[in-house]
Amino acid sequence: MTQLPILDQGTTPSPISNSALEDDSEKGRKGTYAFISLGCPKNLVDSEKMLGTLAVDGYTLTAEPKGSDFVIINTCGFIDDSRKESIEVIEEMLELKRAGETKGVIVAGCLPERIGGDLRARLPEIDHVVGVFGRDEIAKVADRLVGNINEQRDLFRPAPIRAMDDRSRLRITPAHYAYLKISEGCNRTCTFCSIPSMRGKHVTKPIEKIVEEAEELAADGVKELILVAQDTTYYGMDLYGEVRLTSLLEALEKVEGIKWIRLMYLYPVNFTDQLIDQIAGSSKVLPYLDMPLQHISSRVLKRMQRRVNREKTIELVEKLRVRIPNLVMRTTFVVGFPGETDEQFEQLRQFVQETKFQRMGVFPYSLEPGTPAVKLDGHLPEEIKLQRQETLMADQQQIAFDYGESLVGYELDVLIDEQVEEGIWQGRCFADAPEIDGTVFVRGENVSVGEFTPTEIIATQDYDLIGQVAEE
Repeated sequence: MTQLPILDQGTTPSPISNSALEDDSEKGRKGTYAFISLGCPKNLVDSEKMLGTLAVDGYTLTAEPKGSDFVIINTCGFIDDSRKESIEVIEEMLELKRAGETKGVIVAGCLPERIGGDLRARLPEIDHVVGVFGRDEIAKVADRLVGNINEQRDLFRPAPIRAMDDRSRLRITPAHYAYLKISEGCNRTCTFCSIPSMRGKHVTKPIEKIVEEAEELAADGVKELILVAQDTTYYGMDLYGEVRLTSLLEALEKVEGIKWIRLMYLYPVNFTDQLIDQIAGSSKVLPYLDMPLQHISSRVLKRMQRRVNREKTIELVEKLRVRIPNLVMRTTFVVGFPGETDEQFEQLRQFVQETKFQRMGVFPYSLEPGTPAVKLDGHLPEEIKLQRQETLMADQQQIAFDYGESLVGYELDVLIDEQVEEGIWQGRCFADAPEIDGTVFVRGENVSVGEFTPTEIIATQDYDLIGQVAEE
């Protein structure tokens, strides 16, 4: 989980719709606030929407919480570690409040949604609490805080029956890439996962709405769209009666200015032949698929209620690699799930060693209150879960290093994210999603942030690549 820095409006990229903020000065400045965003890219989109709403309503974002009128923390509540981090950040901001260095603390997002009223019972100095689906009313909550109105300190709304509008965001990401949320919630019933309890059932955002948002992003300078959802391959089922990710990709490919489309959070079900062909034949959809598999043992997958088994998983992975040229696959696994035997873990190790995923993450099973897995037998000691995580990541390290070495000598387009020093730039090739994968360090002249630079890969550095600007 990534904690984004507290941001200053003066250094934040412009919002999707600049016109949404043009009348900001006419409304007058209501107060100053600092913002901390925790968690996944889907949470980040919610943060950006709240930032845009507050800006339009006349609030000024500052770089530091000290001296601000209030602080907003958009929290993560997915697993125990993320909840602990959220609580630590909240307590840190409450300490500033006690010292008189900020006047109020608003806590939003998944943590309040997960534990409800228990949050303010535990930390009563929190001024206001806003659930996931109360994000569009954040300015009203800020008004109550600044106006010293103490009633209605908890704001929770039911999960929407229609997808929320994510336009008019004030984006945290660099100007040249953006996350695009195509749906909300999840209909899966994975026994280890708490997301449906926080985010509700799957709600598809209509294709035309997503295209409008993509066009606004492209007009704002975005070149890479990163599609996110709780279950990307389920897209469209609730709204259209069938999966429509292929149709969405066809529409997004027509958006001028977008060069890369990256797919994240693909569930290993509903991968139709049409979808595979769309990805394989696309000039914009990258041959990069983020597909969390969670395990390979059919027995463990059944206890996880993943609705897929070993044979179908292997068949899908092999089909994708045969039909999509230069495919890079990212996946995640959970180790130490209740009842996972030594033999089942070794089966997972063998699968990883043989399949050679270019990108992979491993998480020890986290016991999540309220999830069905809590009631399963065979819960394992924490030290065994951590040992298995370390073992599997050690297996993966050499695989990732070997893949990096295989790229040496090739010329790749690198999207430049930032300059690190004179003559050295940092960016990503098609195989690298922001924040979670490696980067490419590029040496050379006439390089610009936000532009694609043809780069010859000359060496590796752990998980990163080193390149030089290719000669014309």
